[in-house]
Amino acid sequence: MKKTAGRVTLPSQQNFLKETKELMKRWGADAIRDSDGTKLDEEIKQLDAKIYTTYFVARNHNDFAIKHPEERQQIYLMSQYNTAISTTIEIDFLKGYFTEQIEPDYIHDPKVWWEVIDRTTGEVVSPDHWSVNQTANTLTITEAKQWHEYTVSFLVYMKWDPTHMYNHITNDWGDTPHDIPFDVRQPHANQYVKEYLRKWLKDNPETDVVRFTTFFYHFTLIFNHLGKEKFVDWFGYGASVSVAALEAFEKEKGYRLRPEDIVDEGYYNSTFRVPSQAYLDYLDFIQQFVAKEVKELVDIVHEHDKEAMMFLGDNWIGTEPYGKYFKHIGMDAVVGSVGDGTTLRIISDIPGVKYTEGRFLPYFFPDTFYEGNDPVIEANENWLTARRAFMRKPLDRIGYGGYLSLAYKFPKFVDYVEKVTDEFRDIYDKINGIKPYTGLKVAILNAWGKLRTWQTHIVAHGKWYKQAYSYHGVLEALSGSAVDVSFISFDEVINNGIPRDIDVIINAGNADTAFSGGVWWKNEKLTTILREWVYNGGGFIGIGDPSAYHYQGKFYQLANVLGVDKELGFSLSTNKYFTETKEEHFIAADATNFDFGESMENVYVLTENTEIIEYSNGGVHLSSSPFGKGRGIYIAGLPYSHENTRLLLRAMYYAAHKEKEMKKWFVSNVHCEVHAYPEINKYAVINNSMERQVTDVYNGAGKKHNVTLEASEILWEDYSHEG
Repeated sequence: MKKTAGRVTLPSQQNFLKETKELMKRWGADAIRDSDGTKLDEEIKQLDAKIYTTYFVARNHNDFAIKHPEERQQIYLMSQYNTAISTTIEIDFLKGYFTEQIEPDYIHDPKVWWEVIDRTTGEVVSPDHWSVNQTANTLTITEAKQWHEYTVSFLVYMKWDPTHMYNHITNDWGDTPHDIPFDVRQPHANQYVKEYLRKWLKDNPETDVVRFTTFFYHFTLIFNHLGKEKFVDWFGYGASVSVAALEAFEKEKGYRLRPEDIVDEGYYNSTFRVPSQAYLDYLDFIQQFVAKEVKELVDIVHEHDKEAMMFLGDNWIGTEPYGKYFKHIGMDAVVGSVGDGTTLRIISDIPGVKYTEGRFLPYFFPDTFYEGNDPVIEANENWLTARRAFMRKPLDRIGYGGYLSLAYKFPKFVDYVEKVTDEFRDIYDKINGIKPYTGLKVAILNAWGKLRTWQTHIVAHGKWYKQAYSYHGVLEALSGSAVDVSFISFDEVINNGIPRDIDVIINAGNADTAFSGGVWWKNEKLTTILREWVYNGGGFIGIGDPSAYHYQGKFYQLANVLGVDKELGFSLSTNKYFTETKEEHFIAADATNFDFGESMENVYVLTENTEIIEYSNGGVHLSSSPFGKGRGIYIAGLPYSHENTRLLLRAMYYAAHKEKEMKKWFVSNVHCEVHAYPEINKYAVINNSMERQVTDVYNGAGKKHNVTLEASEILWEDYSHEG
């Protein structure tokens, strides 16, 4: 592979000029950036490269925030549950929270803006029956019902930005002042951010790209009394709430939100919750406001002949890139952290920007770059996992972040990144703008639809969770598979039906989550539309607890489509006779063993027509059932692996009745994949593993040949459409 240059962003720092120049050459970097906690020397800014400068809109301006404490950002929090032993109960509502991060809002009347709830009955306690001791930060309820539980939903001001707090603690920044976040909805703050940006742009003429990190409202991240994460939701809108926002919402939408609409029984409208209409209205309200205000900042940047880049993280709330308003902002670029193939597709699929950029791992922080550790291991895993997705929809740029001086101490890591950057540019130069071959069109069906494209089952960005990995694996497998993926909501299906070009619909998630659907499955229009669609030839794949909502004697509302249902303990008196598995099946043809992750138990077959592919421990974990001209497939869970990626591919083709088309472009070895690009008559066979692999390759015309791939190798070939 020849040495190339460009499309790579290098982090740098003070007193590191010589090494920066060296790594610019070796990694082919054409842009230099600072990071949170670093600055660029003037000599570095004069290098022949684009200069990215990190810019904070609503934090890192403590001079302003200290002068206007009433304009700090706010958030609703809920106290712990408190049991009333007598008719009077005193609640320490800050118990369990980190008081360096928050303080109660006593500027606005708690009697108006707070809410006390009897959690045993769900009733709101009248403000006449409680009072607040502002000195002790306690709330006392009188006329409480003994042995009932009570919570307080209270407003606080944010004293410390969560990301700054995390970086501060991780890097031991000592006496560095805490960044205070402020709210651009407030009059002084709104004026300040625009005036300061204009001044900053004049004072920083060497900056080419303003890297907004990000804009106004941080995703919900609250710390406990030990200074550790208490609640984190990468999609949480909690920090966008304020008295001003609630008053503006009421004026615009015509009704007033309760604190409970925000704290949501202590779940804080987690992305796993089926969203209420009030919460959806609030999201729309915030997104409109943020888009309008961000556009003004972007316009100011453009007036100074600079590019505006948004970091997809930190204060990104309201700038949903797949939402209705993002396209009107005029953003030049989006950059985000790439943890795997799914997070790469979150960024690379974003419409309406000139270019996209991924910040690859590991971050150059001391939690990874320390003596005795090998950061190449994480870097290699990160690149191989993301590369699959890159072959489907490439990013325009890649880069890294953190302290370059730390990475420089690890020569093997420097060598590895040099290889990766060259391989990245080689792939990009071949396939950018070229549509890859796709054999199927697949839709992911959940409560969020397009708004959360590639963003299902994420708690904190790119992290593993026991209750989610069995479903996140579905998205990870799809991110690099030769299928066209879209995201549709239950509401869209009810109002618009199912797009005609969809071959397969996938519904995956635990019962009662937004991703399975919960109460949506009580809607008769939704179930009848889907049943009719499958009956007429569609393919439906349910994973985990698909269509789950206990209603009218069934748990899986599409049990007739799937051919299975789940035993809840109510029908133990009814015998379940069907347990015999198929010796061979198309879906399992490449499986040497099954991994359903956390799996599901007590799923049983309804009729003899259901093909049982895997049955163990008294339950079905993989099956297929005919339904009219279509098919329903049930899978108990699908963690990401090369084997499960193949299992899902086979399940999709089988569900769509297109088994004979699967081997048009195909490899026999599950550790490899083939990606074809008909427009340029090229295809790539990739080894997704760190070991040598041998595989048969089907070349699109029914012919196959055998190839050997070294560890992580990509083999490019030309082909003719005639084979």
